[in-house]
Amino acid sequence: MSGYHFYTDLAPYWPLVSSPGEYAEEAAFAAALLRTSEPPAGDGAVDPAARPTLLELGSGGGNNAAHLKHEFAMTLVDLSPQMLAVSAALNPECEHLEGDMRTLRLDRTFDAVFVHDAVEYMTTEDELRSAVATVFAHCRPGGVAVLVPDHIAENYEPGSDHGGTDGDDGRGLRYLAWSHPVRPGATTATTDYAFLVRSADGSVSVAHDTHVLGLFPRETWLRVLAEAGFAARSVAEVTQDDRLPREFFVGSRPLPDARG
Repeated sequence: MSGYHFYTDLAPYWPLVSSPGEYAEEAAFAAALLRTSEPPAGDGAVDPAARPTLLELGSGGGNNAAHLKHEFAMTLVDLSPQMLAVSAALNPECEHLEGDMRTLRLDRTFDAVFVHDAVEYMTTEDELRSAVATVFAHCRPGGVAVLVPDHIAENYEPGSDHGGTDGDDGRGLRYLAWSHPVRPGATTATTDYAFLVRSADGSVSVAHDTHVLGLFPRETWLRVLAEAGFAARSVAEVTQDDRLPREFFVGSRPLPDARG
């Protein structure tokens, strides 16, 4: 994951690839699901003015956090220190930690846990199970988790995309993304990225990444969440964008049985 050009030497160019404004609608939809956690169990007083805590795994350049931080007290975790540096510049008020969503253990829990499209780098069911175990370990009883892959097996479509823009400092970036067809029953999909990168001195370089992403059916997502201990459901995104709605997987961690 962290070895890709996208997330290492090209990380400082991330704001030229994707801006926080592009995430506003999706972040608002996620926030509505993330705020569905139940109050903590027990008789301890809860400060009504305190913001709920939110752990984001695979937080990347922090574009989702730029919106969510206004409602949640956020801890952001990513495998790439370069992407964390980009996020820290955008979201200096948030806690930033380097870590792998498959193995991270912070020894604390949060009101909610959010995993955006970085979860797609789980390319086997075992890796997905490890990531979901991390989500469950950091979600308090009564809390909620929201996981948002860009694609699931039922809605994957091959195709191409392009974008990029120029910065005020003379830098610029343009990219082409090419998502390839998959065989029936395949559990991974491949996207090739080509980048043209202009440095502030005007020199232009070329980079290429091949990203292999997990592609699991809805049933697998729901089963893995349930096996981890969540009450799991799937929610279809409501979007005004000209694309297929994403599938939001929501896991609620049950409160302890009061009869126990």
